[in-house]
Amino acid sequence: MDFELTEEQRIIQDMAYRFAVNEMAPVAQEHDREEKFAREIWKKGCEAGLVGSTIPEEYGGPGFGFLEQALITEQLSRVDLGLCLCIVAAIFGSEHILFFGTEEQKKKYLPPLCSGKAISAGAFTEPDAGTDVAAGRTRAVKDGGDYVINGNKMFITNGTVCNFMAVFCVTNPEAEARHSRHSIVLVEADRPGVTVNKITGKLGVRASDTTEIAFEDVRVPQENLVGEEGRGFYQLMEFFDATRTMVAAQGVGVAQGALDLTVKYVQERKTFGRPLASNQGLQFQLAEMATRIEMARNTTYKAAWMVDQGLPTSKESCMAKLHSSNTYMDVARDGMQIMAGYGFTMEYDMQRHYRDAKLSEFGGGTSELMHLLIAGEMGV
Repeated sequence: MDFELTEEQRIIQDMAYRFAVNEMAPVAQEHDREEKFAREIWKKGCEAGLVGSTIPEEYGGPGFGFLEQALITEQLSRVDLGLCLCIVAAIFGSEHILFFGTEEQKKKYLPPLCSGKAISAGAFTEPDAGTDVAAGRTRAVKDGGDYVINGNKMFITNGTVCNFMAVFCVTNPEAEARHSRHSIVLVEADRPGVTVNKITGKLGVRASDTTEIAFEDVRVPQENLVGEEGRGFYQLMEFFDATRTMVAAQGVGVAQGALDLTVKYVQERKTFGRPLASNQGLQFQLAEMATRIEMARNTTYKAAWMVDQGLPTSKESCMAKLHSSNTYMDVARDGMQIMAGYGFTMEYDMQRHYRDAKLSEFGGGTSELMHLLIAGEMGV
């Protein structure tokens, strides 16, 4: 059992963190304050090879695995989660093409994602269908050689900036099994009938673009179907198993970033004539925070490695996401408590980590759902 990263993986890890410090840190507060998608950061991320890292070389990507993607995600999130998502989530939804698409779809849609010419989105959640994704009612009806799509999606990442989206919609409404009613269909964002509204006023992760989308008689050719008709739910579950490792890596990264800020603060802050870091109670607390982060990191790396090995990862990816989100929330809260009034001001980055933390408990699946899925994999 080898826990050592390869030299290439360490180089990727170091490069991603240097990019975050040099390119993201100087503009993080601005983009958070203005709720602005960082297109310039995304472009630089494409040039640095950080966007589409799991896309194979024959389709324009570097051909890394999900473990390398986790390393990149962790290091970018360590500085700012919102800007991280402008980079790593710029290909969100395109994994369906990578996993289930035709050769023609891969050649058409994947290369522009890596070269900085396109951004993708995954349109899965609906106003009344979040955790119960199979309750989604957006319909795609065949008409001649097209699908005609009607419905609404909510809380969609990249909606106002994407060029195309993978849409989860009902294509087989008469199927007896509710999990056999949906399919994944690619929809270009500039198709007539697509209306996108940006959601503003979010608590955290404000640089990431979040939207609601309406489809009104949107026509796309049936060749835009990804995978098999009626298999959309099962494709989506496989997609979540893989991409939850990235959500877990986000939690590890931001928790580490919050710990970094806390350690720096206690080393510089003096109380009662002594450095705050000399307080044994705080030393114990910081040690506990670091230990939990390392446990979350190892769980995440294992799940991502399993994806790369083609192993079943439903339980492990849910465990990684659950443990990572719990760790992230606790570390951000404890770091804020230690920094007290300083952490509470907009001048310090701790308040941003604290606000961003809440997303980890429901983004990519609620913590309650993770418990249910893990228990189900245990046969209970």
